[in-house]
Amino acid sequence: MKEPFNITGKHIAVFGAGRSGRAAAALALREGAVVSVWDQGGSCAFENLPSGVQIHPEMKISDAEDFFADLIVISPGIDTYSPLVQAFAAKTKMIGETEFASHYYAGGMIGITGTNGKTTTTELVSQILKEAGLGGTPCGNYGAPLSEIVLSPEVPAAVALELSSFQLETIEDLRPRVSIWLNFAPDHMDRYPTLAAYKKAKMRIFENQTAEDTVVMRHGEELGELIPNVITFSTETREADFFSDGITIIQGGRILLDLEAETSLRGLHNAENAMAAMAACIAYGISPSLMPAALHGYSPPPHRCELIRTLDGVEYLNDSKATNLHALQCALRSQNRPVVLIAGGKDKGLDYSPLLPMLGRQTISAVTFGQIARPLAALFNTAVPTTAVSTLSEALHTARSLAPRGSTVLLSPGTSSFDQFNGYEQRGDTFRDLVHQLS
Repeated sequence: MKEPFNITGKHIAVFGAGRSGRAAAALALREGAVVSVWDQGGSCAFENLPSGVQIHPEMKISDAEDFFADLIVISPGIDTYSPLVQAFAAKTKMIGETEFASHYYAGGMIGITGTNGKTTTTELVSQILKEAGLGGTPCGNYGAPLSEIVLSPEVPAAVALELSSFQLETIEDLRPRVSIWLNFAPDHMDRYPTLAAYKKAKMRIFENQTAEDTVVMRHGEELGELIPNVITFSTETREADFFSDGITIIQGGRILLDLEAETSLRGLHNAENAMAAMAACIAYGISPSLMPAALHGYSPPPHRCELIRTLDGVEYLNDSKATNLHALQCALRSQNRPVVLIAGGKDKGLDYSPLLPMLGRQTISAVTFGQIARPLAALFNTAVPTTAVSTLSEALHTARSLAPRGSTVLLSPGTSSFDQFNGYEQRGDTFRDLVHQLS
C-alpha cells in the first residue's frame, strides 16, 4: 500500500458519473474530501451518487475558466486526449480512478494488460487466488472499480486487476507485485494519435515495478529491457518458461495442467491465457498443485468464441468481444473446421491487410456488415469470396446460406460495435438471440 493521500477538506473533482466515478466519489467522501462530480450528460446521469456530492451536468470547455480543485480523478472511459479534458488538466493535477483507489488498498495486486485476452486471464487469476484463500476479486477494467473494492466490508488480501491502456495513462505510483503482458496489437486508434502512444500507455504497467517484482509475458513480445524478473509463456516455442500445445501446460518438462481433462478451456488463445494466469500466481507464491482445482470446470466469459448451438451440422460461435484485428486473428487461428466469417462494425481506422493470408487459409467465405462493411468486403475479396450487407441479422442469414455441414459460422467482428450497438455485449447477445431463432 502506498502512502494514502491526505485529502481531508480538499476539493476532489471526479470526472465521469458512471460506476467508476460514483465509487471514486464515495471513497473521496469517506476520506473527508469535498467532492464534485462532472459529466457531459444531463442531470439524469447523476443518479445513485452519494449524498453530499456537488454535481456539474453538461460539462463543457468553458467551465474550465473558473474551475478549481485540488485533484481531478478521471474515469477510464473519458478520453484524456480530448480538448475538454485538456482544458481542465492544464489547471489541476489529474489521476485515474484506479490510481486514486490504489493509495487506499493494502493488499497485493496481480495486474493484467494486453490488447486481447485480458478479461479471461483476469478471471483465471481470480479463480486461483480464491482457491488459495486470498480473495482475488476481479477488478479494474473488468469487474468492480478498485474504489468499490476498497470500500467493501471485507477487503480481499489480493486482487486480479485488469488494466486497460485508458487506466494506465493516468497512473503515477501504481505497482503490481506481478504484472502480466499478454500481447500487443493495433487498437483504439480512434483515441490515440499514434500506435506508439497506445503502446507507451500500456507499458506503464511496468513503470513502478522493481527487481523484487515479476513480469509474465508472451515469448517474443518486444518490450525492451525490463527491471523485474521475467517469466515467459508460449504456444509456439518450448524455449519459453511455460509451454502449451493447446492440450497440456508444461513448465520445465513437467505437466502442470491438462486443459482438456481438467478444464473447459479450448484453443491456443485460451492456453496462453491459462499459462499467463498460472505463471503469475506461481510467481506470487501460490503452489502449482492448487491450479487444477482452481480451474476445474471454468468456462470463458460470454462473447469469447462462445458456442451458441450446432444446427444442421454447422457450429455457431459468438466472438463479439473481438473488437480489433489481433482478436480476430486469434479466433481464426483457434478453429479446426472450415469457417464462414462474419466481421464488421465501426470504422476505427485499423489496417486489416495483415489478416488476408489467414483468411485465405482458415475461411471458405466471409460476410461483412455495419459501417465498415463495404471497404472491408473490398479488401477481403482479394483473399476469399466476401459479401457486404447492412445489418447483423442479414449477415447471419447470408452466412448460414454459405456454410456447409461440418463448418463453423464465426462472428468475430474485428472492430467495435458502436455504429449499431451500445457495446460488444449487446452485439453478442443480439447474435445469440438471432442464432436461437434459426430453424
